[in-house]
Amino acid sequence: MAEAPGIFVTGTGTEVGKTVVAAVLARTLAVEGKRVAVSKPAVTGLEEEGETDHALLRRASGSDQSDEEIAPYRYDPPASPHLAAALAGEEIDPERLRQAAQAATAGADAIVCEGVGGLLVPLSPTYLVRDLAVDLGYPLVIVAATGLGTINHPLLTLESARAIGLEVAAVILNPWPEQPSEIERDNRETIAELGAVRVEVLPHLDLGRPDSWPPLQV
Repeated sequence: MAEAPGIFVTGTGTEVGKTVVAAVLARTLAVEGKRVAVSKPAVTGLEEEGETDHALLRRASGSDQSDEEIAPYRYDPPASPHLAAALAGEEIDPERLRQAAQAATAGADAIVCEGVGGLLVPLSPTYLVRDLAVDLGYPLVIVAATGLGTINHPLLTLESARAIGLEVAAVILNPWPEQPSEIERDNRETIAELGAVRVEVLPHLDLGRPDSWPPLQV
């Protein structure tokens, strides 16, 4: 289904910085002079304070996409998309997600798609984030935490992705400390070796200053 070069950003769970990594990837492409589209199937937690995921993606990419064009489903409760949709009395339509992502590529040189939670999170009772990644056809970037307990999570996600033929471009450990501990350094090396995957890192960022973000190539 892919019509423009792109990447699909997933994570090992919530609160690992998927949106930050997706934003940096979008910003990197935009600085290179590319017209960048961004996409996210669903955003939950709108009732919480702070900049929304789709707003950060739009700002980082320089896109003029509307909220609807970036994230066709948006819900107030901070819940899994299938549950947030059910609480709103509806069900997420996979075809609408595919069409929205495809439409976003019109006139774009590249697209950055961000998933929701982890790869096996249900968008609807019968359609997972992984299913959407397969349908869109973009290589994956897996975002994971840096510290103790990290090794297992990206390796499981790698196994889940590769089991159905998804290509994994890289694992990103986030946020990477200025002085990583022995555990953190070993995590990076072990994930790379056992997962046969490139492992990159992203430091703490000032989200209010995109001009200070380091480029991120995958």
